[in-house]
Amino acid sequence: MKVKIISDSTCDLSPELIKKYDIEILPLYVNMGDKVRKDGLEVKPEDIYDYVSKTGILPKTAAPNLGDYLDLFGKWHREGYSIVHFNISGEFSSSYNTACMAAEEIGDVFVVDSRNLSTGQGLVVLYGAELAAEGKSAEEIKKACDAITPNVEASFVVDSIDYLRKGGRCSAVAALGANLLKLKPCIEVIDGKMTSSKKFRGNIDKVILQYVDERLRDRKDIIMKRIFITHTKCNPETVRAVRRKIDELMPGFAEVLETTAGCTVTSHCGPQTLGVLFIREG
Repeated sequence: MKVKIISDSTCDLSPELIKKYDIEILPLYVNMGDKVRKDGLEVKPEDIYDYVSKTGILPKTAAPNLGDYLDLFGKWHREGYSIVHFNISGEFSSSYNTACMAAEEIGDVFVVDSRNLSTGQGLVVLYGAELAAEGKSAEEIKKACDAITPNVEASFVVDSIDYLRKGGRCSAVAALGANLLKLKPCIEVIDGKMTSSKKFRGNIDKVILQYVDERLRDRKDIIMKRIFITHTKCNPETVRAVRRKIDELMPGFAEVLETTAGCTVTSHCGPQTLGVLFIREG
């Protein structure tokens, strides 16, 4: 039974994981002034930092268009594959609705709204890829992935809210107050939407470890298969300290995977953002 797993580029999976699980990636677009570039192919997070530094303007991301979906789905359909496609949460982007339109036109395409972003979405994509490797049908994979998406726990702690302010997600007054008080917001994805659940205070390196401690300490409800450390331009030693903290608090993870967040998270949160992402039992 031939099933092709496809995800949009917001899943933030590393090239090694994409190759290992034979996942096709459909890039979103990043608008930078008068230039429109494909996420991960023609633009990288470093380009976003440079652009914001030079212009003070935040790039905007845009969903693939209907033609992009039709071309990609059609290619694999003609080769005899059923398709399972994974999208960033429908609350964040029009990607899901457009993918559903293309799926209806092509046929034998099953679209999964991850209700998440970054490696929160990536966790669901990998789950689907593993089911495909086991020989499950596309319909079975969609059903299983739809069932597991509410159990994904995705959160990030953000060093500076300057990017959030530039993106219109907080006011200039709130940003000034947060910067003066050295507040570091924790952004969570709950029911497909981003919300600020808590604000930490202090140096970002110490805050990150405090955040990890609070997410993991004394937890009994986490599936111990894999956990992601996903970050934007963090100090390598900080990332190593996070890995040590995970090993201290929950030494039983089969996989502790580190990835660098792509253009979507970067353009929302800016540098020195870090999250630990995993799936709860349920």
